Amino acid sequence: MQTQPTFSNEVSIVLGGEAGQGIQTIETILTRTLKASGRHVFSTKEFMSRIRGGSNSTSIRAASNRVRAYAERMDLCVLLDRDALAWLQPRISADTLVIGDPVVFEDVAGLLPLPMAELAKQVGEKIYANAVACGFVTALLGLEPATLETVLKGLFDHDSEVLEKNLRAAGLGRERGEAAARQKQLSCRIEADAGIAGQLFLNGSQAVGLGAIAGGCNFIGSYPMSPSTGVLQFLAGCAERFGIVVEQAEDEISAINMGLGSWYAGGRAMVSTSGGGLALMGEGISLAGSMELPMVVHLAQRPGPATGLPTRTEQGDLDLALYAGHGEFSRAILAPGTLEDAFDCARQAFALADASQSPVIILTDQYLLDSSCNVPALPIPAAPPEHHIGETAADYRRYLLTESGLSPRGIPGHGKGLVCLDSDEHDEAGFITERAEVRIAMVDKRLKKLALLRGELALPHRLFGPANYQRLLVGWGSTRPAIEEARARVDDPQTAFLFCPQIYPLTDEVKELLLRARRLIVIENNATAQFARLIQRETGRRADADWLQYDGMPFSVENLETRLRQEVTL
Repeated sequence: MQTQPTFSNEVSIVLGGEAGQGIQTIETILTRTLKASGRHVFSTKEFMSRIRGGSNSTSIRAASNRVRAYAERMDLCVLLDRDALAWLQPRISADTLVIGDPVVFEDVAGLLPLPMAELAKQVGEKIYANAVACGFVTALLGLEPATLETVLKGLFDHDSEVLEKNLRAAGLGRERGEAAARQKQLSCRIEADAGIAGQLFLNGSQAVGLGAIAGGCNFIGSYPMSPSTGVLQFLAGCAERFGIVVEQAEDEISAINMGLGSWYAGGRAMVSTSGGGLALMGEGISLAGSMELPMVVHLAQRPGPATGLPTRTEQGDLDLALYAGHGEFSRAILAPGTLEDAFDCARQAFALADASQSPVIILTDQYLLDSSCNVPALPIPAAPPEHHIGETAADYRRYLLTESGLSPRGIPGHGKGLVCLDSDEHDEAGFITERAEVRIAMVDKRLKKLALLRGELALPHRLFGPANYQRLLVGWGSTRPAIEEARARVDDPQTAFLFCPQIYPLTDEVKELLLRARRLIVIENNATAQFARLIQRETGRRADADWLQYDGMPFSVENLETRLRQEVTL
């Protein structure tokens, strides 16, 4: 073990224990305290699919500069039970300070002892071991006691007795932490930024929900399914304040049909689901394509097939989003990479769906939704969302053939016209037809909207690194922060990183950037290189290398940094 550790610019803290031991409480207290003390904070969690037991962990990065990606590095490891040691052992290095109760870890060499159970009992009961751990860690990092006290008061001021015991427990932990810091000669040099204290601290589910509100969402119908449920819960908590109708449907088929009914009547609806739920929504998505109704679908990915790993992460549902629903019709797929992206993609999804009269799918994953970080003020629109709805005349034709493929959209009761929609093939007025020439015209009409989604309505891409690159890294969704940080660490003058929040349809500008690369590397959290295959389908450009990971965990910065360093030396 290191005898004089110095935390310079960044510290990585990992909490390990079983479900029900309070890891989430410790995470909440530490992240709030670190942020309030002016440090950039990122946290993410991995956990087993069980209510009690198992081995779970939370990783927290605190730094003087912004951090938004998962890292394997572990400076402080707080162990709450014996199994956590074996679970986290691969990440523990000679420089890691391992903290645990000496009664539980009596045989662990180099342990930094913290008798959590004993100190918690001095306060009252073992539940206060969490506050003991928080006091200990904040002391090791040299944080002000008053900052931790303020955070505890914010969490427990509803119960004076509970608050007083948590403050005492934190104080006991702090005394042990200060003694350990002196013994180990710890030095923490993470510069504080006073401006961080006023920033938001959000997780991915909250960012998606806030973006939906900014996009004018006033209806969400969903059936709970991990990891998508957090968005439903967040919007339910905001329902009264923002006028949102929330319906926990009996199943996913009902949910998407409720959403389509909302859009038909003039609402702005979203459904939130995971892979198995979207499989059930396929016919509803096809119905949206046929009736040319807007629809926003939030698809939170997790490893499949079937139940798979319901609490872990993967990017295995791009093909599902791309091909869900029978028949041929236009759609857009958005995949945010950061919490700011999640807000913006959710907001823009409503604008895209409304303007194109097409379904828009937002692809997230467990890692993005369950990760948290400090975020500057989100760009709240100055004006309410634009509604592409017109008053109907008596001779209104819902599917009027136009150059762009878009017909004037009316809603029942807004004008004199009849708003006739049908899932069967229909003519311009919306009535069933089997005439071949009308069928051809309607298919062409629906597909014309892809040009709008690819062109004037498309979300812009981002290019990180040199414009005259030779090697181009391409990632999508939640891989963005790790790729961005790894590329910056290596800082190779011939390597750039292309990130596209809109992964379908690809714009002409994105195609040009892809075709310009001498070497193209696509990075994905799946086993079959789904985005690489989509790129090849759309552009003819085949990836020179696919960096794939599908073990239920996100890419770490170190993993990608190592691969990139090996790549640039070839």
